[in-house]
Amino acid sequence: MNLKGTHVISIRDFPKEDILEVLDCARSLEQNPQPNLMQGKIMSSLFFEPSTRTRMSFDSAMKKIGGRVIDFVDPKASSLAKGETLADTIRMVDGYSDVIVMRHPLDGAARLASEVSRVPIINGGDGTNQHPTQTFLDLYTISKCKGKLGELRIGFLGDLKYGRTVHSLADAMALFDAEMFFVSTDSLRMPDSNLKELSDAGVTYHETSEISEVIAHLDVLYVTRIQAERFSDPVEYEKVKGAYVVNLALLAEAKNDLKVMHPLPRVDEIDKEVDSSAHAVYFEQARNGIPIRQALLAMVTGAI
Repeated sequence: MNLKGTHVISIRDFPKEDILEVLDCARSLEQNPQPNLMQGKIMSSLFFEPSTRTRMSFDSAMKKIGGRVIDFVDPKASSLAKGETLADTIRMVDGYSDVIVMRHPLDGAARLASEVSRVPIINGGDGTNQHPTQTFLDLYTISKCKGKLGELRIGFLGDLKYGRTVHSLADAMALFDAEMFFVSTDSLRMPDSNLKELSDAGVTYHETSEISEVIAHLDVLYVTRIQAERFSDPVEYEKVKGAYVVNLALLAEAKNDLKVMHPLPRVDEIDKEVDSSAHAVYFEQARNGIPIRQALLAMVTGAI
């Protein structure tokens, strides 16, 4: 597979075979580090939304393989504050870069950027739409902790309406014959359009508002934060805030080898008592962003 020049906008753009090859590349880089792989190459980091893990792990990943990073500290200090369009910003930045990593609050912004950029765009999350590199590291984590990706039962808990990590991971797991369990309040259900696509793909899925009804069946539980920033009405957020809490009492009903994942940051949806249990893999999950993002940066720039 040759991904040189490829934009990483949506996990839907990658067939199963390509996904597995990216995971294999990440595994190779994790086991055999290559500190000079990206020497002389520059990554531009354009984050129009707050980020800790995605931004820092891309920065760390690039530097660990010998590349350099340029960015703006605050979008308000850039020419966007003067009225420059996103398209013009991308046309300007691609002249300084070998690859651009971008996060933006608007759905479709990454796709727009890819249409005008002369260098690969990697989507670090666009609104409620997609977060493909998070999905790659989620798949990498599942494959490491379960020993496989195929024929697993995976539960998604929390904000399924606005959660771009959920949308992306469900799309990906559909390729691996997963059975899915969507657990949420009625107002935060998985969008009907996503469910229809899963049905059309032949995926077996279930919906419920009670995690206790399905916890015993799951191999993986993917927990998400209910995102206050996605609500235009604070009253609506208050109605669903704290709707679910994963604790040891709940996990006592689970399989011994159930793995609990979370894209982080968490607020109160996973009790800290879970952190030291054998179920918790969410901090390892975050660390897995390094080899995955190293692999993607190297592959789209042609270093591998």
